[in-house]
Amino acid sequence: MKVTVDEGRCCGAGQCVLIAPDVFDQRDDDGIVTLLAPNPAAELHTVTREAAAVCPAAAIDIDDEA
Repeated sequence: MKVTVDEGRCCGAGQCVLIAPDVFDQRDDDGIVTLLAPNPAAELHTVTREAAAVCPAAAIDIDDEA
């Protein structure tokens, strides 16, 4: 799994951080998502997919082929 984020689309809702804090964080100054684990471990795949699904800005992309 390869995860990418589009910081330009991120609205700073923070749902991804609440669901998958080992994969995502937020910048202190504006709340925009930062990616901690572009290739998360297998045990984080489910929560990473859930975080992408609930992102209100659809700023998280997951490539299962990578």
